[in-house]
Amino acid sequence: KFIKLGNNFKAEKGLILEAFDRYGEDVFSPKVIVGDNCSFGYHCHIGCIIKIEIGNNLLAASNIFISDHSHGENSLKEVSIPPVKRRLVSKGPISIGNNVWIGEGVTILSGVTIGDGCVIGANSVVSGDIPSNSIAAGNPARVLRLLA
Repeated sequence: KFIKLGNNFKAEKGLILEAFDRYGEDVFSPKVIVGDNCSFGYHCHIGCIIKIEIGNNLLAASNIFISDHSHGENSLKEVSIPPVKRRLVSKGPISIGNNVWIGEGVTILSGVTIGDGCVIGANSVVSGDIPSNSIAAGNPARVLRLLA
């Protein structure tokens, strides 16, 4: 009830789509929205507690991780708490535009917007916004060039 897939959705084996409405004592209202003509490779994982919205015509390679949350705030106060028992926290929703190509092994973290027409290079970690029509790569991902 929290996940909406567009027309002509395709995913290879191993796709994990998670929308957590409850974790421990916390209650969430997750929304995962995937546009039309989106294709995911093998062993991709999408985890949501707030909102992940993906536009039309996404091409996503294999072994991609997209999550709008993490376990805890990684503070000194929390190190004595097992990670699985820490509260889920988020820096905000994720938005991925239309006609985006995500390379092999990419991780996209909470609070990120990736604009239309972007290419995200293999094994990148996207922790900040990527403007439309950009090629970005690295850890953390940075814009390498704008498409003309």
